[in-house]
Amino acid sequence: MNQPPTVVPILATPLGIASIADSQQINSGLGELFAQRMAADQRPRRNPLRFSSTDDLMEWPEPPVRRLADALTGAVYSVVGALNEFTEAQLRSFRMETRAWFTVVRTNGNVPATNYPMTAWCAIYCVTAPSLSDRPDSGVVRLYESRLGTAFQDASNSVMRIPYSASHYAWRPVAGNLIVFPASLTHEIALLRADGELTLVTARIRFSAPGQQGFGRW
Repeated sequence: MNQPPTVVPILATPLGIASIADSQQINSGLGELFAQRMAADQRPRRNPLRFSSTDDLMEWPEPPVRRLADALTGAVYSVVGALNEFTEAQLRSFRMETRAWFTVVRTNGNVPATNYPMTAWCAIYCVTAPSLSDRPDSGVVRLYESRLGTAFQDASNSVMRIPYSASHYAWRPVAGNLIVFPASLTHEIALLRADGELTLVTARIRFSAPGQQGFGRW
């Protein structure tokens, strides 16, 4: 009898999932701070169901933001380190550049599909999430498969399992948890079909090694 074949994922897309310690205390402080920032923001409100701050959040001096920044940075280094062959010393020698902002999505709101040029990694952290609704896709982060967009589909490959599937992957935000994935991956926040607010912090991240001149502006 022939030996069974070996199947390996040759072009898999990484998704890092992590949780932040002491997130309840951090999130409480972030919630109060974000509410103050929204109230003080004088920019025109184009969408009453969604608010996004300026993208300099990682530079804010308030203690809850500094604690989140340290935790998020550590999680990103851990994910990148798990995916590469760098030593810890080599990885820590890389200079990280980050642009981050918070988004509040209200009932029936969403964040349209996007990806980020000039960016290596995207991290999304959940500060608050409403209770589950009867819609399983309410407020999920959808990550869209793009590599197989031109592949011919027939009865043999239409229902392949992860990581070989050609459909999107959904991550449900839970307060205190975050995901890290390649920033080139198109993603969106689905319509929030629940009472309450979904509060997320999104960070664009890239690295430069010692001796590199870095990159242009975001």
